[in-house]
Amino acid sequence: MKINELKICYKVRSHSELSADEQALLKAATEAATRAYAPYSHFRVGAAVCLANGEMISGCNQENAAFPSGLCAERVTVFYANAKCPDVAVDTLLITVIDEKGDYRCEPIPPCGACRQVLVETESRQKAPMRVLLVGKDDVYEFASASDLLPLVFSGNELL
Repeated sequence: MKINELKICYKVRSHSELSADEQALLKAATEAATRAYAPYSHFRVGAAVCLANGEMISGCNQENAAFPSGLCAERVTVFYANAKCPDVAVDTLLITVIDEKGDYRCEPIPPCGACRQVLVETESRQKAPMRVLLVGKDDVYEFASASDLLPLVFSGNELL
């Protein structure tokens, strides 16, 4: 038997270490989270992307009583960015979660598995890494690439 090890590296930063552009992304994602339709889970997620052309696009989660018909904020945002600007790469994706009072959750919350798959395929399609920032109450986790969130990705190559 052989044992392999996967190592995932990411930076842990504070809110005060965010650049002006990152602060703008955080503001957009937080505002989007306030618009989340989450009457069942009360889990309000906001996401914002900065595209290679400098444009910012945000989105929020949308629940539905006919689970799993809803959609996560990450996919709403990335799909909208791709629909609006199909030939422009996503440089940075920022994700945050707020509670009912509008306060940031304690720890940064990572994307679900379905969102991770979409993010990695988006990177593959755009042939460029997408930096991912997960923002919590005190900390910001920075991943150099969405692939760091899903090291053993299922790619379209398996279907060929």
